[in-house]
Amino acid sequence: MTTSQILLIDDHAIMLEGLQILLKTGLSNAQVVTAMSLHEALLGEDTPDVIVLDIKLPGINGLAGINRLQGKWPQAKVVMLSSQDDADTQQQAFAHGAAAFVSKTQTASQITAVISAVLEGQDAPVQSSVRPVQAKLTVRQYEVLDWLSQGLSNKLIAKKLTISDNTVRRHLQDIFAFFGVSSRTEAVFAARKQGIVH
Repeated sequence: MTTSQILLIDDHAIMLEGLQILLKTGLSNAQVVTAMSLHEALLGEDTPDVIVLDIKLPGINGLAGINRLQGKWPQAKVVMLSSQDDADTQQQAFAHGAAAFVSKTQTASQITAVISAVLEGQDAPVQSSVRPVQAKLTVRQYEVLDWLSQGLSNKLIAKKLTISDNTVRRHLQDIFAFFGVSSRTEAVFAARKQGIVH
């Protein structure tokens, strides 16, 4: 079995150590190396297959650093890691070239599943009970759509996902645009018709 190499970049020592243990346990064929800044990572002589990169870093942040990392390791895929998982942050990560996005609020098995999928060249799984058909909605938008289909109000959806009412409204606008509809009812109907929610 080929050994894959994962480079973890996070400036919080506890988070870094926890992720390293998590990935060594969950991905037995992976070698995990760490760095606490982009500068430290770029000095490394290893050749990572996947780079798990925190957005908030000292000096150059993760978003600005993706190009530098891929300039040194063009074959490496970047998994963006953040405690912020709103749609804007995710879209920025993908726009800068990230292959996947992982929230620090996700479970150990979810984080491992995303990184494992990227290592294997597959699409990263969407962590929600919604079955994605097209990859144009973000993970968070699928979650909003899931709760929407269960009849929850904006306020309750915001509470469930620990985000603001304004963020929920922004997600709903994007969901309406995705389906070409103008109301919650139409969005749920369109999603059910396409088999995205049940």
